Amino acid sequence: MQNRRREMEEFFAGYEARVNAALGDPPVVDVEGMAEAYAEHVIEAHPGGIIHFEKEQFRAAIPQVFERQRSIGAKSMRMVSLEITPVDEHHWSGKVRWEARYEREDTGVVLAEFDETYLVQTVGGQPQIFAYIAGTRKGS
Repeated sequence: MQNRRREMEEFFAGYEARVNAALGDPPVVDVEGMAEAYAEHVIEAHPGGIIHFEKEQFRAAIPQVFERQRSIGAKSMRMVSLEITPVDEHHWSGKVRWEARYEREDTGVVLAEFDETYLVQTVGGQPQIFAYIAGTRKGS
């Protein structure tokens, strides 16, 4: 179990690094790296409802997702904390507290913290997100 825990910590650290590269200046969007972090079918739950998407849909949307984030001033995402809970030998829950940094002329620097909970399955030795629960962002 300790090796799996370390694997999950490395998985989320890599995820954080890819997100920050995509928000960087200049942006480096690792479409394949982001897509590989997700299963073939993914469920997103958020305060407004539930969405199902297939990996190919997600892969195609990745550049636009980061372009939109950059257009509203997103500069970085920092993983403040990570709580990993094993469900069984192949499934994990990872609750991440994110701190997003936004910079815009009209607002200056804004930090927003939010939680997201990811359900992860190990497939062929690789962790893959198959569902996540998006929390509400709180600016500070």
